[in-house]
Amino acid sequence: MKKNTQPVYYGEYLKLDKLLSAQEMESSKYNDKPAHEEMLFVIVHQVYELWFKQILHELSTVIDIFAQEEVKDDQLTLVVHRLKRVLAIQDLLNDQIGVMETMTPQEFLEFRDYLVPASGFQSIQFKILEISLGLKTNYRIEFDKQSFYMRLKPEHREFLEKLESQDSLLELVEKWLERMPFLEFENFDFWRHYRDATNDMMSNDKDIILNNQMMSETEREKELKDLDMTAASFDALLDPAKYEEVKASGQFRMSQRAVMSALFIQQYSEEPIFNLPCQFLQCLTEVDEKLTIWRYKHAMMVQRMLGTKIGTGGSSGHDYLKKTTESNRIFKDFFNMATFILAKSALPPLPANVKKALGFSLTSV
Repeated sequence: MKKNTQPVYYGEYLKLDKLLSAQEMESSKYNDKPAHEEMLFVIVHQVYELWFKQILHELSTVIDIFAQEEVKDDQLTLVVHRLKRVLAIQDLLNDQIGVMETMTPQEFLEFRDYLVPASGFQSIQFKILEISLGLKTNYRIEFDKQSFYMRLKPEHREFLEKLESQDSLLELVEKWLERMPFLEFENFDFWRHYRDATNDMMSNDKDIILNNQMMSETEREKELKDLDMTAASFDALLDPAKYEEVKASGQFRMSQRAVMSALFIQQYSEEPIFNLPCQFLQCLTEVDEKLTIWRYKHAMMVQRMLGTKIGTGGSSGHDYLKKTTESNRIFKDFFNMATFILAKSALPPLPANVKKALGFSLTSV
């Protein structure tokens, strides 16, 4: 049913006159004939910025919901839906690098030097995305800590600095997980059972290593050392004092209670009340994973285009991007969760009253 009172024309609705005239070639200012490939370069980056705008539009909803004191089930459904849209967009962003790579290094060099000192460093929307997700100054590599706000207009720098002072999605999710009421039960000490199960698992793994006749002594020593490190991680997870020590070293970002809540959700993800929370945590992990893939593919593209040349913004080009791929992870606690996951058969069975609390009972019995 028609709802508008004025007719809408396709081109006017999409502002195509502005959109399609927004590709101005820098090379055309210095040459009679602009570099052919610059059009591709401009359009690809403009499309990136349009998709960044849509991602931020979706993310703002998620952040607003988690900024509340209570997140309801219907809101969590919406959050998962919006984040899955973000993931689909990220797939497009990753695929788009393949379009850029149809340009050869020589073709890029035809216009590259006209762009100095412009750089992807100056993408305000991408910086907003990183900060909003949780990649703030204290988590950045040293070069980023020193240069993140360089070469920005004062109003952009002021906006981003103010954004850093606000809760990121990582911080809001941490608070949400800390509020989870299912870590303590009246007559059921899950974490004591969990510790017993992990001790059994470690003992079994040690026996496998010691009895493996195909291993050399050097290999056996290494495997036993790695096993000891894993056991230390389990100990740290369950010991508040040890946890704070390893958190200070950067092994964890969220609080012990938040990580334990996330672990409990993933261990019992088949329970009705944990289905949506588990999907949500998986979405955040995938957002981080696809962002890491994008950084990696971007780094490889830059190496292909520039080799060891510096970037137009003054960074070390490929070397810098490679470092951010390895270091600029946001939801690393959820990636590392697999360290602490036990097989379903090793988990302690939940008592009936706990099962009922984790389900959606329609009776009062």
